[in-house]
Amino acid sequence: MEIISNPTQDEIKKAAKALKNGHLVAFPTETVYGLGADATKEKAVSRIYSVKGRPTGHPLIVHISSINQLDKWAIDIPEYAIKLAKEFWPGPLTLILKRSKLAKDSITGGQDNVGVRVPAQPIALALLIEFEKLGGAGIAAPSANRFGAVSPTTSHAVLEELGEYLGIEDLILNGGQCLIGVESTIIDCTKGTPIILRPGAITSGMIKKSTGINAELNYIRSQIRASGLLESHYAPKAKIVLDMLASPGDGLIALESVPTPAGAIRLASPTNIEQYAKDIYAALRAGDQKGISKIVVMQPIGDGLALAIRDRLGKAATKK
Repeated sequence: MEIISNPTQDEIKKAAKALKNGHLVAFPTETVYGLGADATKEKAVSRIYSVKGRPTGHPLIVHISSINQLDKWAIDIPEYAIKLAKEFWPGPLTLILKRSKLAKDSITGGQDNVGVRVPAQPIALALLIEFEKLGGAGIAAPSANRFGAVSPTTSHAVLEELGEYLGIEDLILNGGQCLIGVESTIIDCTKGTPIILRPGAITSGMIKKSTGINAELNYIRSQIRASGLLESHYAPKAKIVLDMLASPGDGLIALESVPTPAGAIRLASPTNIEQYAKDIYAALRAGDQKGISKIVVMQPIGDGLALAIRDRLGKAATKK
């Protein structure tokens, strides 16, 4: 396994060739780091599941370079989904659509739909473009961590999580810290109106402004399996406790305006919601690195990214 920092165009071409040859490439997106494989090669995709320890019935998201590639993977695309793709791609938005014949059970979890997105990160886009030049159709890429654990927002976190599981021909592209820090918004577009399955940086208000349609947050009504929807997810080794007073020895994550109780160990003090989203996963990892057994998190209030942060923290706090 090789780590390539600030990859050149030639090194990105090398990574694209590695994908075409059936190897895995971890790469940065604007949300979190992804663990990529050629989405059309079932053997390569099966290695994602093996490396992550991910249940095989849990679907993956296919990453493409532009909306022009969408009809390779999806059919019967509703007008509102096209509006969303045109406005928010590249960006932190995953659309769940009726799958084409190209989308096999190995990436859809056996469902009749597929998740697709165009990432807004220069290295990710360059990798996708080079991969498509080689005849690739899309890169299947869940977050580059062990299943259920905290998503990685740096290449170092990827190495910590997956280094022992990756092979000699696999690559990690180091593009620095991810800009947003929480996973993409997932929208079920298989029905007459959009349903938000997982909140993210693309909010219900943004969806309404783009399409004129109210999008409800209701993954239960959707009945579609998608990334990050399990009750327990995004969890560090430490116990997560929400909106309680931190005791001596506890880790604490809270906005800068929240004081640190005597004896508590401050893990992050973001100044705003954007910084909170960017720092939250690294702070949870830092708690584990310090051997802290309990982390108290004071959740941000509000909609948008604050809602996405609370969604991830709620799942982390229900760790089995």
